[in-house]
Amino acid sequence: MPYTAAKPPLPETPDELRARIPGWGADLDPADRPQVPRERTDLPNGAHWDFPDRQPETYPRERSIEHEMLTPVFGTAQPLHGLSGAIRRYSYERFSEARAAHWLLLIAADRVDAGGAHLRSMLTLRPDNPVTETGVLSELRRHPVASRRGRTDVRHQVLDPLIVAGPWILGGLAAVGVVRALRRR
Repeated sequence: MPYTAAKPPLPETPDELRARIPGWGADLDPADRPQVPRERTDLPNGAHWDFPDRQPETYPRERSIEHEMLTPVFGTAQPLHGLSGAIRRYSYERFSEARAAHWLLLIAADRVDAGGAHLRSMLTLRPDNPVTETGVLSELRRHPVASRRGRTDVRHQVLDPLIVAGPWILGGLAAVGVVRALRRR
């Protein structure tokens, strides 16, 4: 059973692992481990339980289909919400963590969530300001060419303005289109 205070038994002995995997157990020799003079294995592990108390699940949580149950303790800071939450929920319910589809859906959910945050920002009195928040102005003032030299993403730098400004330009064009359509009526 998972999450017990006792250390689970090893599926293979150290000798079997050493025979099967070249270099396995390189740190087993006490002479190779600097903590050995102070290391103590006779101390209790401090666990006062056989199975940890479970955190109450106030609303359904996402969990991998590989696991029998939800871990005893889990994060609750960002509960799933909206379309991005539905995408995440579907990813966890349908696909194993070993499948690329699981992770691609989680990435898509992040993009949907970011797009929703940008849209909510545009509806407030103080929308996001991509010019100041992306550091474009400071880059122009502080060695623009030298700061880009030696970076590993040199080939992708051409796309930076498109990725940052693209959604704002599309949003502006959409707003102009809506205003024109309203004027025609």
